[in-house]
Amino acid sequence: MNDKLVFLGLLYFVQGIPYGLQSSLLPVYLRGAGHSLTRIGFTKILYFPWVLKVLWAPLVDRVGTKRRWLVGTVSGLALTCLTSSTLAPEAHIWGVAGTLLAMNTLASVQDIAVDGAAVGLLKGRGELGLGNSAQVVGYKAGSVFAGGGLLAVIDVAGWNWMFMLLTFVYAGVALFVWGAPVLDDEGVRGQQADCSRKGGQGADAVGPWKVWRKLLAVPGTPWTMLYVLTYKLGEQGAVTMFPLFLLDHHMTARELGFWNGIIAMGFSICGSSLGGLLLAQFSIGAMMRRVFVLRTISMVFQSSLLTVLEPSPLMKGMAVLSMSVQHFLGGLITTLTFTTMMYCTQRAEESIQATHYSFLATLEVLGKLMFGALAGGLVDWFGFQVAFLFFLTLSAGTALHVWTATYTGALREHQIKDQPK
Repeated sequence: MNDKLVFLGLLYFVQGIPYGLQSSLLPVYLRGAGHSLTRIGFTKILYFPWVLKVLWAPLVDRVGTKRRWLVGTVSGLALTCLTSSTLAPEAHIWGVAGTLLAMNTLASVQDIAVDGAAVGLLKGRGELGLGNSAQVVGYKAGSVFAGGGLLAVIDVAGWNWMFMLLTFVYAGVALFVWGAPVLDDEGVRGQQADCSRKGGQGADAVGPWKVWRKLLAVPGTPWTMLYVLTYKLGEQGAVTMFPLFLLDHHMTARELGFWNGIIAMGFSICGSSLGGLLLAQFSIGAMMRRVFVLRTISMVFQSSLLTVLEPSPLMKGMAVLSMSVQHFLGGLITTLTFTTMMYCTQRAEESIQATHYSFLATLEVLGKLMFGALAGGLVDWFGFQVAFLFFLTLSAGTALHVWTATYTGALREHQIKDQPK
C-alpha cells in the first residue's frame, strides 16, 4: 500500500504544479501589474483543456498502457517548462499563456492515466480513503510548491531559473514512473484487454454513443454529476477573491504568497489528510453533512471581514485564520468528494472506468472553472460585499443539497454500506 501511495502522491504532486502557477502566482503577478479582476478571472480559460479531457479519455483507456501515457505526458511537461524558461513574461505574455495552456493540456491527459491507474490499484474502503488523500494532498502540495513557494522566491531567483527547476522536477518524475514496479501488473492487464478487443469484444471502440449510455447508466452517476458541478461554487468564489481583497487593502504580494500560498494551503493539505483517515472509521454521508454546514459557517465569518477596510494586525490575523479554516474544510470536502466519485466509478465496467472517472472529474473542473472565470466580474460589477453574499448563498444551497442526499439520496446508500464493522 505504501508503494501505491508514494506513486500516486508523486504523480498528483507534479500534476498540481500548473494549477499552482495559475491560481496563486499568475493572479498576484497580474494584479500587481494593474490588471482588472475581470481580466484576471478570464485567465481561467487556460484551464479549458481540463474540460475537454473527457473527449480523449476513451483513447487513454484503450490505446497503450498507463505507464506509457504517464511517461509521455510528464516528459512533455518537462519540455514545456524548458521552453518557458527561455521567455520573459513582461515581453512574451502570449508565449507564457501558450506554455501554460500546453502544460494544462499535458496535465489533463496525465490525469486520465493516473486516475485510471488509481481506480485499478486501490481496493477496499481503507485503500480508497488513503489513496484519495494521497491524490488530493499530492495535488495541493504541488500547488503550494508552485503557487506559494515559487511566488515567495521569484523576485530572487527569477522566472527563468524557476522554470529550469520545474524542468528537472518533471524529468526526474518521468524516470521514476518508467521504472515504477506498482504498474508491472498493469501491462499484463493491458495485453489481456487487447486480446479481448481483437477477439471481437471491443465493439464499443467504434460505438461512442454506446459508451456514453454505459457511463450514464452506472448507479449513482446522475446525482454525482450534479453534485460535482456545484459543490465548490461558493467556496471557489471566496477562495479566489478574498486574497485579492487583501491585496487591495491589507497585505503585500509577498505576505499573500506566505499566508495564503503556503500556510493556508498547508491547512488544506491537513484537511485532505484527515479526510482519508476519517473515511476508514466513519461513513461518507455523515461526514459530508456536518462538514458542509461548517463550511457555510466559516464563509459567514469570512464575509464579515470584508467590512473592515483599514489595515491592522488584528485584521490580518483574522484574515489568516479565515483563510486557514476555509482551506482546511475545503481540503476535507475535496477528499470526501473524490472518494465518492471513485466509489461511483468502481461500479462501472473495467473497460470504461478511466473514462467514467475522467467524465466526473471533468464536470468537477467545469463547475469550478466557469464560476472562477465569472467571480472577478461579479466583484467588479457589484463589489466584494454583494459578491460574497452570493457566494455564501451558493454554499448554503450546496449544504442543503448534501444534507438531503444523506437521508433520501445517493449518500444515504453510502451511510448504510459504510458503517464501521
